[in-house]
Amino acid sequence: MPFINVKTNAAASPENMEIIKSQLGQAITAIPGKSESWLMVGIEPECNLWFKGNPAPAAMVEVSIFGSASDNAYTTLTSHITGILTDQLGISSDRIYVKYSEIDNWGWNGSNF
Repeated sequence: MPFINVKTNAAASPENMEIIKSQLGQAITAIPGKSESWLMVGIEPECNLWFKGNPAPAAMVEVSIFGSASDNAYTTLTSHITGILTDQLGISSDRIYVKYSEIDNWGWNGSNF
């Protein structure tokens, strides 16, 4: 039940967003037991976002997962996420934050896991 939300001030075409969504679907497998089959992705391009007081292309990525993962898995996923956004949107990796949240209670289909 992972959710990845990408908030960026960069422009993203529908094609870029489709590629980002697909590549995040592959990248989530860095966390054992997670796959695209349960992944929800949100992409919010062209939002008001400043990093270090500067409006240059930047991104804030929030990754929520049901359960937990190892530091190594998070490090690998961070590397994948920053690479995807650098390749697709031209955002420098030093202007991307990735925040992880481990969720104990997750609802779906009228019930909780």
